Amino acid sequence: MDSYKHPQNSIGAAKMEPMRITPEEAYRLATEHQAIMVCAYPDKETCSKIRLRGAITRTEFQNRLGEVKKEQDIIFYCS
Repeated sequence: MDSYKHPQNSIGAAKMEPMRITPEEAYRLATEHQAIMVCAYPDKETCSKIRLRGAITRTEFQNRLGEVKKEQDIIFYCS
């Protein structure tokens, strides 16, 4: 699973660096509300087949984008 951190680059804009984490770590971060876990597939049908407890769909994530803080960890997954 990939988690994205937002370190600052030399001109101060956020730059996303992917970081590999284990499924167990992803689950812990999501259930402890330290990260948002997002099913990376665009269609609801596929997401409904592989949706993990605590995860949201990509559409739900896009609808909430305005509420997500820049420093929020986000985990995208697919199988």
